[in-house]
Amino acid sequence: MPLEPQAQELLDQMAALEKLPFEQMTVAQAREEALGFKALQGEPEAVARVEDHLLPSTRGDPAIGVRVYTPAGEGPFPLLLYFHGGGWVIGNVDVVDAPCRALANAAGAVVVSVEYRLAPEHPFPAAPEDCYYATSWAAFAAEHEPETLRADPERLIVAGDSAGGNLAAAVALMARDRGGPRISQQVLIYPVTDCAFDTPSYRDNAEGYLLTREAMRMFWGHYLADPAQASHPYAAPLRAESLAGLPPALVLTCEYDPLRDEAEAYADRLRAAGVPVTLRRFDSMIHGCLWAGGVLDRSRDFIGEIAAAVRGAPAPRPTVPV
Repeated sequence: MPLEPQAQELLDQMAALEKLPFEQMTVAQAREEALGFKALQGEPEAVARVEDHLLPSTRGDPAIGVRVYTPAGEGPFPLLLYFHGGGWVIGNVDVVDAPCRALANAAGAVVVSVEYRLAPEHPFPAAPEDCYYATSWAAFAAEHEPETLRADPERLIVAGDSAGGNLAAAVALMARDRGGPRISQQVLIYPVTDCAFDTPSYRDNAEGYLLTREAMRMFWGHYLADPAQASHPYAAPLRAESLAGLPPALVLTCEYDPLRDEAEAYADRLRAAGVPVTLRRFDSMIHGCLWAGGVLDRSRDFIGEIAAAVRGAPAPRPTVPV
């Protein structure tokens, strides 16, 4: 299908600015550029409560920042851990503030947005370890300190977009492998699942659709301290030996996205391993549309799909030994 007219208009406007592509920027320049997406998101929704916390680490690492969005109501609410995108190099909780507010309201869920450490200063496995630690903290707080989050520990969901979707998939694997916490669902929004650049969607959408193949090469280059880490399942979940025993998944992809095929391949592998999967491809849409809700009407469809899945999130299944 042809590009959504609003998506085409956005791409035309960005091209007219004649800015350097991400792969030609310094890390500092790319991070500054990512902040510009906030201007594309429209007016942030009001939520009942927003709080920032620092989670002291017991591993000797720096404290991990989280931003907690609590919707109106009594609770307990579903508990959604959100990991922002940005190739593990750019982005932060401020860039995804508007989407997280919208998710909290639409899903009626407590959203915990995680400020994980970024590469290249903190390469793999810093990001997945931070996200796993924050998920474990949230699960413990929901069960043992109910006044902290007012959330239901039996409805624990991990979610993220792009590299954040990669981290959500990694955390689901880590929770399975490490015996907890019990995750009820994973929501993977156009996720990175492999360190390969040879799929048809990488070929067809290599450039011109916001995320480019060369930008992904740059992100992976910053993320991995050693190229051999590309085969680690917590870096490239598609390469995991087994996906059995993982929580049910909602996988959202976009037609004009280099990552489309690897995300859909991951959904296929999950389904083949006996994991319930809902796969939805958004035809005519581009990667990163969740960060542009003020100019792309269909980004609201992403929020709606996620909210419906969160509201109906099933109870955790027993872990299957692998």
